[in-house]
Amino acid sequence: MNYTNLMPNQDVNETGQVFEINSLYAYFLRITDTRKAKGKLYSLTLLLVLMLLAKLGGENSPSGIADWVTHRIEALYEMKILPSKRAPSHMTYRRLLQHTIQPEEFESLMSEFQQKHLKDTHEIVLSMDGKTLKGTIPSGAMRGTHLLSIYVPHQGLVLVEALVDRKENEIVVAPKILKQVSLSGAVVIADAMHAQRETSTQIVASGGEYIWTIKGNQPRTKWAIEKLFVHEVCNLKKGAPLSKHCQRVSKVSKGHGRIEKRTILVSTELNDYLDWPHVAQVFRLERDIWYEKHQGRTRQVVYGLTSLTPQEAPPERLLRLTRDYWGIESGLHYRRDVTLHEDATRLTVGDSGQNMAIINNLVISLSIQAGYDNLAKGRRLFCAKPAAAFDLIIHA
Repeated sequence: MNYTNLMPNQDVNETGQVFEINSLYAYFLRITDTRKAKGKLYSLTLLLVLMLLAKLGGENSPSGIADWVTHRIEALYEMKILPSKRAPSHMTYRRLLQHTIQPEEFESLMSEFQQKHLKDTHEIVLSMDGKTLKGTIPSGAMRGTHLLSIYVPHQGLVLVEALVDRKENEIVVAPKILKQVSLSGAVVIADAMHAQRETSTQIVASGGEYIWTIKGNQPRTKWAIEKLFVHEVCNLKKGAPLSKHCQRVSKVSKGHGRIEKRTILVSTELNDYLDWPHVAQVFRLERDIWYEKHQGRTRQVVYGLTSLTPQEAPPERLLRLTRDYWGIESGLHYRRDVTLHEDATRLTVGDSGQNMAIINNLVISLSIQAGYDNLAKGRRLFCAKPAAAFDLIIHA
């Protein structure tokens, strides 16, 4: 008989595999299995582990996941992951995603897991943005599953993600998900849709700060900010100095075949004029991009406001923070679309699209946790060494 000495923070599963009680595996054990006992060959936890291993190993669809597991039956059995030398079919994974897992509970548990892994750094940026899963749009329909996420760009964590009902929009869902995360000391950044007075008040009341871009949905506010900076831009073109209330910083970066110059103008002149809660600065951000390959240039100007004071966020920091927001596009949405083929994977039945999105979020965070910012490179390693991927699941 084999004996295993367990540490206080460890437990053992039915196959004798030791796992930590705060690990992802332990969270999987807490998910409700809605299937009937009759005819159930595999535990819900095992199926989730196999799916995540296959996803980390480079597969994206239920069929690919099933093949990945089938081709590794011997190895998975020797690792005590599979209890027998038998593998689930692709329909088992499809039913799991479609009907077995309740996405609200799944998301709640995974949100709790992700938030426990949030590193307490001197600066926490929370990027909030929505994404429609194109692979969930049924034939002939205009809209599929749309999710709103709060993402930590420098840590690869989706702290919370919620479904935006077809009768709602992101503005309705945003206050709900903001209540589910700690905003103390955090800077919330989002696009113009979320530039709402009530949301601004909520964030500051919870101990956080906000940075919004302002567009046509707040016409009077945009007009006031734009008018303020028109005079300053004209003076710069004439060679005249900026007004005392205004500061300017530029930064040039090069990479990915383009040269980008970002220039920000900030001012406190409208603090007493704008009807906006806790506004401390307004800004004008100009982005000039030169594309080396096509020998072309694009220019974009956006306006915005923030609750951060000039002492808390001088122009240099504000310029960097506005760039950090795009981490949700490159770090989350791009990885899910391009590397994990989320939009190309057809999952139109039941809750399959939303559940797969939650799993994709885990793939990204686990890869970054393992030191692989390049998700594709990390997946190639985990494909060759599934034991390394399994270690991420069973250890906290």
